[in-house]
Amino acid sequence: MKLKLATVALGAVMAAAPAMADLVVPNLSYRTGPYGANGTQYADGFNDYFTLLNERDGGIGGEKIRTPECETAYNTEKGVECYEATKGSGALVYNPLSTGITYQLIPKVAADKIPLYTPGYGRTSAKNGKVFEWVFNAPANYWDGASVAIKYLLDQNGGSLEGKKIALVYHNSAYGKEPIRTLQELGKKHGFTLTELPVDPPGQEQKSQWLQIRRDKPDYVLMWGWGVMNQTAIQEAANIRFPMENFIGTYWSGSEVDVKPVGAGANGYKALTFHGVGMDYPIYEDMKKHVIDPGKASQGGQFVGSVLYSRGMYAGVVIAEAIKKAQELAGTSQITAAQLRDGFEALDITPERLAELGLPDFGPEIKMSCDNHGGSGMARLQQWDASAGKWTLITDFTQPDQDVLDPLILEDSEAYAKEAGISPRC
Repeated sequence: MKLKLATVALGAVMAAAPAMADLVVPNLSYRTGPYGANGTQYADGFNDYFTLLNERDGGIGGEKIRTPECETAYNTEKGVECYEATKGSGALVYNPLSTGITYQLIPKVAADKIPLYTPGYGRTSAKNGKVFEWVFNAPANYWDGASVAIKYLLDQNGGSLEGKKIALVYHNSAYGKEPIRTLQELGKKHGFTLTELPVDPPGQEQKSQWLQIRRDKPDYVLMWGWGVMNQTAIQEAANIRFPMENFIGTYWSGSEVDVKPVGAGANGYKALTFHGVGMDYPIYEDMKKHVIDPGKASQGGQFVGSVLYSRGMYAGVVIAEAIKKAQELAGTSQITAAQLRDGFEALDITPERLAELGLPDFGPEIKMSCDNHGGSGMARLQQWDASAGKWTLITDFTQPDQDVLDPLILEDSEAYAKEAGISPRC
């Protein structure tokens, strides 16, 4: 019954779309539930970028783009239902913004031959394109982020973390558990002690974890949180007067919705990011002219320029560039999902191309290949300025420690290949 209802809902959306819209990029969004405040902003940025391409450029290669939404509520079962309901619509690629949904879709997209794009989330070892032919997670993954955070702490401590104590507060789910093995290996390499503190979702109850942090007095706290868990953790940290400059969140724990509810207490909090912040990029002038001012922005454009809006927009940029590459390779504007996979694998978004797109220095170069579906893995740090009400970039893009990460990716992906009966290609 759920699948039938999802199909009916999608049918209504598709029927309302312009008939000339030929490229279908479903938006598996979530605007409800404890993660809705985060998911909404991402979905808006994703929608608006494709609206910009339609309004300013006439689409991609002369083909208009549709982004029919299907509400997942960040629920894995509903996410799979949305996939099944939309895949027959000519869907070219999926970007579900959920690690749980991603894990369930990996075998499905392989069978259906549809690309899965999971920037900064999902299964980290999908970077190995030899095993995960249909999954792409550039520009950076969870393990990249963990490594970049540790590199930053090394820089802050004269190159040594020997004897330091680091606590990891994490969402007790597949998502939150992703960085644990990496941080354990980095702890062995650099001599720090890791304490793992799971938080059951949605994450509003964290008193015991922060009492333990107050008792143990770790030098640093890392957080792998999402939704209401983030603002709760930042508030708890402020309550025990943990130094905010020593508190670092992952990519998904560093948006305005995470810090603004805490007020001045969040000042100095830091988070990873794999893209720029704010609206000081030429693309936002085009967005205003072609999308916002004409009243075509998703939800009226109320979140334009926020971290998660920009991240959703950035996902749209990468998908659009992959579509362009696929059209070029296939010699046709009306590409298939399989041809889009080829476009992803041949993608090279250079710094020069980012500048042409109105996003100079917004992200690292994204260059993929048969064996590398994850790009360079570079990330940077941002810091919250409560008085100014904005994030500020505090580091350049930093390369993760591939000496540690590459063996872990190989081990995990080879184990998956053996389990799934996949013969590595390339």
